[in-house]
Amino acid sequence: MKYTVKDLLRLEVVPALGCTEPVAIALGTAAAVSLLPERIFDSLEVWVDPNIYKNGLAVTIPGTGGLSGLDLAAALGALGGDPARKLEVLGSLDDEIVRRARQCVRDGVVKVNLLEDQVGLKVRTRMVSGEHVAESLIENLHDNIVSLSLDDQPVESPLIRVGCTPGKSGLDDLEDWLKGMELRELVALTDELDQDDLDFLKQGVDMNMCLAEEGLKHGLGLGVGRTLERLVRQRLIRKDMMLAARILTSGASDARMAGASLPAMSSGGSGNHGLTAILPIWAVKDYLDVGERSVLEAIGLSHIITAYVKAHTGRLSAVCGCSVAAGAGAAAGITYLLGGTAQHIAGAIKNLTEDLAGIICDGAKAGCALKLATAAGTAVQAALFSLQGVNVLCTDGIIGRSSEDTMRNVGMLSTEGMIETDRTILKIMLEKQFSNV
Repeated sequence: MKYTVKDLLRLEVVPALGCTEPVAIALGTAAAVSLLPERIFDSLEVWVDPNIYKNGLAVTIPGTGGLSGLDLAAALGALGGDPARKLEVLGSLDDEIVRRARQCVRDGVVKVNLLEDQVGLKVRTRMVSGEHVAESLIENLHDNIVSLSLDDQPVESPLIRVGCTPGKSGLDDLEDWLKGMELRELVALTDELDQDDLDFLKQGVDMNMCLAEEGLKHGLGLGVGRTLERLVRQRLIRKDMMLAARILTSGASDARMAGASLPAMSSGGSGNHGLTAILPIWAVKDYLDVGERSVLEAIGLSHIITAYVKAHTGRLSAVCGCSVAAGAGAAAGITYLLGGTAQHIAGAIKNLTEDLAGIICDGAKAGCALKLATAAGTAVQAALFSLQGVNVLCTDGIIGRSSEDTMRNVGMLSTEGMIETDRTILKIMLEKQFSNV
């Protein structure tokens, strides 16, 4: 089946409020509780894959005043989530809902289990209310509800994505299509962007810029973006194209990881991927004589390349996707915006991969702003180097003869080479786990 760039944007680029891992848990519990006659429950149990567990463990949940936790996310979704809003399920929280959710956790009503051997994204929810049992299942994508049941009977619902069944999502065929394409074909997809697509891409820019402005204004989270700005004012560092990209991208991550109640336009299933895929390109445009259409086309290409890499690495992995997937997307988009050819874009992707492929994902948290700052700056550098003829050779490490081979190798590294690394990362995180509820 042949897909279009519109299909890709529809499946891969969506608004998300908060880190998508605790949000996926909240979506699962919100969907399950909606099946119960009184929307009340006696007990709530959730099972999640290791990467959902890892990424949702320490990140701040929007609207909670700085709280975190998988159990809290589950309670919040059940008590105040709107499943029809998908990845913006927690958009209607208030102080009373947060108070009740915290009490739920303290009372031991909520239990979260780790599916240690699960490969791929999975969130299973089981909720008991008197004699009733409601269940939901999310697989493959953070908002991909594949089944709902009440008292062991399947329930038909508009919450279930059309054509999706357990073990399969609407993204599978799209990813197979992407994997079969060459870089020049991926770049050519930008020719298909119509005005509606460009308007949607601009909406993503506006959304992520609001996060950047919030982070830079208030110094939220780790304050990476605002600190970089202060260093510029103190003339300790000089603002150039690379630093501008780092400031904007890290400022947005600062706000998002601190739980700012502002949605991000995600890419490849991650809000931080969306920040990395979009904001470095938006920062670079201020140094160039280019029109808005060219900038939005470059951002479109960034999403396309991000999706291509994620098709090989999977939704979640031990490798930092902001670095190797969205970073590659940003490098491709920046090269495109600078007037580079497909050959230059291939060189930029290989340059970035050689630089950042070893960065691990140790969960979502305030420190992600540092990684996004690195990815954004390196994306600009990779593009500039490629345009100046600096290209990593295929004899180097995991770099392939082509950018396609290189991205496939990154996928192999993520899905086969770092399985034990992922387990070790989670083990370290679990040993220091604590509750702030």
